[in-house]
Amino acid sequence: MIEFVFLDMDDTILDFHKAEAVALAKTLRAFGVEPTEEVVQRYSEINALQWQRLERGELTRAQVKLYRFRYLFEELGVSVDAESVRVMYEEVLSHGHYYMEGAEALLSELHGKYKLYIASNGTTAVQKGRIESAGFAPLFDGIFLSEEIGYVKPQKEFFDACFATIPEFDPSRAIILGDSLTSDVQGGNNAGILSCWFNPKGKENRTDVVPSFEVRTLDAFSQLLTTL
Repeated sequence: MIEFVFLDMDDTILDFHKAEAVALAKTLRAFGVEPTEEVVQRYSEINALQWQRLERGELTRAQVKLYRFRYLFEELGVSVDAESVRVMYEEVLSHGHYYMEGAEALLSELHGKYKLYIASNGTTAVQKGRIESAGFAPLFDGIFLSEEIGYVKPQKEFFDACFATIPEFDPSRAIILGDSLTSDVQGGNNAGILSCWFNPKGKENRTDVVPSFEVRTLDAFSQLLTTL
């Protein structure tokens, strides 16, 4: 029987892509760049590559947050201070939130039935601002942010640090749900707990990471828990 449920935050509970698009548009315009569909898409690609490099230990978090803007503006041929862009973007991003479809219902359904935890690689200041905006902190028994812990998903050390703070934790009764195969699912696998890939768009798994389970909706995850 599952007792401990770890939930990724971005694009699992909160719609990060929507929040990102709003924050990016405001920031780009402030620095003289029109946020066209092509520009926003290119930023997303560059950003994803930098976070993957962080997961592999190739970059620090500070480098990720800076390089994504430096590389984008270099490609656009615009001369700006990447650090100034980063500061404004994170400030805008930390305000407001958008729930993923079914997320509020999921939290309401799971609260009181399981020990719930957020496990996020997101920037601490940004995530805390969004958590406060959403107001869901009281529903969780713990919120684990990698920047505070000192390790990132999928590192086993990240999960070891989380587990160490949970009274009577039993890995055989734990599961993690997240949209990232390389971060959430691989992290759960590394930590020796069950993993569930949240795959609402039905993407093909082109990695060698094998989740314990896969769901297309958050309601399906709630139903899955009742069978474990």
